Amino acid sequence: MNAQLRKLATHFAAIEREVPLHPIRTEAEYDAAVAALNRLLDAGASNEKHPLANLVATLGELIGDYDDEHLPPPDVSGTDMLKFLMQQHGLRQGDLPEIGTQSVVSEIINGKREINLRQVRKLKERFGISADAFA
Repeated sequence: MNAQLRKLATHFAAIEREVPLHPIRTEAEYDAAVAALNRLLDAGASNEKHPLANLVATLGELIGDYDDEHLPPPDVSGTDMLKFLMQQHGLRQGDLPEIGTQSVVSEIINGKREINLRQVRKLKERFGISADAFA
C-alpha cells in the first residue's frame, strides 16, 4: 500500500470510530449510526452549507437502507400521506394545483374523493417519493 492510501485508511478509520460509514448490518450498528446522526444534526450539519452536510446525507442513506430492509412499511393511507406532506412543507389546499383546485384537494383530505393515478404521478414528481406512498 502506498503512502497516500495508508494516510487515507488512517483518516477513514478515525472517522469510522465516530460515524459508521459502511452498510449497517446489526441493530447495534444501527443504534450507533442513529446516535452519530443525531450528534451531527444537533451540531447544525443538516444545513446544506455545513462542512459535514454530505456526511449527514451519506449516513442518512445508510440508515434508510437498513430501515428499508428491516422495518415494515407504515400502514398509511394516501390521504394521510398527503396530509403529512402538506404539513411538512407548510402547504395549504390551494398550494397543490397539480392535484386540482382547492375544493378537489379539500374533498381528498376529507375522504370524499380518492387520489387518482394522474394525481399520484404529480405528487410523486413534486415530493420525490415513491408512488407506493399513496397506495
